Amino acid sequence: MVELDQIKFSLRGYEDKLSEMERGLRINEKLNRIEELERNMEEPDFWDDAQKSAAKVQELKNLKDSVETIKALKQSKEDILTLIDMADEENDESMIPEVQDEFAAFEEKYESLRLETLLSGEFDHMNAIVRLNAGAGGTESNDWASMLYRMYTRWVQKKGFTMEELDFLDGDEAGIKSVTFQVNGMNAYGYLKSEHGVHRLVRLSPFNAQNKRQTSFVSCDVMPVLDKEVEVDINPDDLRIDTYRSSGAGGQHINKTSSAIRITHLPTGIVVQCQNERSQFQNKDKAFEMLRAKLYMLKQQEQADYAAGIRGEVKDINFGSQIRSYVLQPYTMVKDLRTGCESGNAQAVLDGALDPFMNAYLSWLSNGGKPVGGDID
Repeated sequence: MVELDQIKFSLRGYEDKLSEMERGLRINEKLNRIEELERNMEEPDFWDDAQKSAAKVQELKNLKDSVETIKALKQSKEDILTLIDMADEENDESMIPEVQDEFAAFEEKYESLRLETLLSGEFDHMNAIVRLNAGAGGTESNDWASMLYRMYTRWVQKKGFTMEELDFLDGDEAGIKSVTFQVNGMNAYGYLKSEHGVHRLVRLSPFNAQNKRQTSFVSCDVMPVLDKEVEVDINPDDLRIDTYRSSGAGGQHINKTSSAIRITHLPTGIVVQCQNERSQFQNKDKAFEMLRAKLYMLKQQEQADYAAGIRGEVKDINFGSQIRSYVLQPYTMVKDLRTGCESGNAQAVLDGALDPFMNAYLSWLSNGGKPVGGDID
C-alpha cells in the first residue's frame, strides 16, 4: 500500500524534528522547574502570599501543559506507525483513510507546536493589551474599527483565550472611535504582536449613497501586560491624571460616577485611559499598568533604534503606512505587506482566522525580517 509507505517515510523524518523541538521548547529545563515548583508547593508557608502562590500554580500548569503536549505528539507518531504496521500485516486497505486522517492531525499539531518555539521573546508568554484607533476615513474608519474588534474577539474565542474590555468610545454615527481590551492566555502577546500597525480596508461603502469604493484605516497598538517585577521608572511629576464619567458600552456602573481615568505622560505625550473597571481605584491601577508597558516598550524601541543607528519611524494612520490590506472590492484578498502572506478568503480572516498571518509573522521574524510569502486557501 503505497499511501501508507509514504506516510511511514514522512513520520520517520519527524524523529529528528521532534528532538530539535524538545530542545527548542527547553523541555528538560521545564521538567526541572516543575520539580522545583512542586517542592515549593509542599512548603507550609506557600499559601501565605495568595498572589505569588496563584502565579506559581499557573506557571506550573503552563509548564505541565507544554511538556504534555510534546509527549502527546511523540505518542501520536508512534500510534500512527502502529496503525500502519497493523494495516500492512492484515493487508487491510480500509485503514488507509484512518491513517491519513491521523497523520493530517499530527502534522497540524506539529506545526502549531513548532511555532511555539518561535515565541521566545522576553514578553511573548504574557497577556496582551490591544488598542484600536479609527484613522482617516470618518464613519467608514469607525465601522472598520468595529469590524476589526469583532475579528479579534472571534480569534480570542477560537484560541480559547479570554478578553476584557478596558475602554470604549463609540463612533459619532456608527462603529467605534477607539477601544482598548486585554487578552488573557498563554503567549497572547507573542501572537498579537504581529497585529501592531495600521490596517487598511478597501470596499464599496455602505455609508455612501453612490456606493463608491472607499479606503479606511485603523491603527492597532499592542503591548504586553508586564510582570510587577519589571521595573519602569515613572516620575509622578511627569503625569497628569484626569477623571471623567464613563461612556459607551458597559454594565450598570457605567455613566453613574466619574470613575474613568485618563493618564497623560507629559514628556512623551503618551495617553492611556481605562473606564470599565468597577471603581476609580481599579481603573487607575489598570491605566498605570498600560502606561508602564507603553513606556517600557518605548524605551526598548529607542535602544534598538539607537543601536541600529536609525531614528524610529512614526507612522500616520493613513495611506502608505499599513502593515496589512483587506480588500473586499473589486476582488477579495487579505495581504500582509511585511511577510507576503495572503488569503483570498477575506471573510474567514474577518471571522478570526488569523493564525496563518500570525504564524507567518513569527517565521518572518525568525528569518531576519525576510518575506516568507504563502497563500492561504
